[in-house]
Amino acid sequence: MSDVRQLPTRLVEKVWGRDVLPAPFAAPEGKRIGEIWFEPPPEQSDLLVKYLFTSEKLSVQVHPSSANAVAGEDGKEECWLVLDAEPGAQLAIGFNQAVDADTIEAAARDGSIEQLLTWHDVAPGDIFYLPAGTVHAIGPGLSLVEVQQNSNTTFRLYDYGRPRELHLERAIAVAQGAPYEAEYRGSAAERGRVLIDAAHFRLDRVEGQPDDAVGSAYPGGLLVLPLEGEVSAHDGSAKAGAGECLFAASIGALDFSAAEVTLLTRSA
Repeated sequence: MSDVRQLPTRLVEKVWGRDVLPAPFAAPEGKRIGEIWFEPPPEQSDLLVKYLFTSEKLSVQVHPSSANAVAGEDGKEECWLVLDAEPGAQLAIGFNQAVDADTIEAAARDGSIEQLLTWHDVAPGDIFYLPAGTVHAIGPGLSLVEVQQNSNTTFRLYDYGRPRELHLERAIAVAQGAPYEAEYRGSAAERGRVLIDAAHFRLDRVEGQPDDAVGSAYPGGLLVLPLEGEVSAHDGSAKAGAGECLFAASIGALDFSAAEVTLLTRSA
């Protein structure tokens, strides 16, 4: 198997997705696409990278940690990088003030949980890290890159009356009834190269050719997501531009000479 290869993509329909996607993507006729996944390679199977496109609110939800997941569940921490935001677009993350489990349950049942959450105004370039247990919801009008532990364990607390299952018992068991910590939010411009260095993954933003510090931070396999320009294998075996993703066994196997802005991620 090649040291560098482009990952297959999967278009995922969502009720809150879009039938018109931003370039370079295109939704199939009659489909509302909410997520575009890059199939994880065996070498980095514990990470999932994807794009999200929203036209409606996503459910209010929470994920367990690897420590408090039970049989059949997988822990999930994640982060979001905002690529585009319509005027007034927001993300709900954490609570306005500390709340207990009974308050969360009652608010989830009567729908007032939306008012208990803190809705953050967002702009392109904003970055948010969500530890497992953080109650959250994504609003409409957003295009995001999401990096997460490769887990589909999601517990819905509230879904605006949509006919989908809720998971109140497990959600409340793992939810942190606390405000969102300011240190978990920032902008790519302020943070510079290192966007996230968390318990389960690392995310860097580089412009052009990475320097030696980046190379030392990526001693093994990595996922490469060009946002502008193109990244290719030195041997010509694979390449990726905007809307695509590469796996590379080592950063030294890659040519960034045609890249402008690239995201690099690996398991911690």
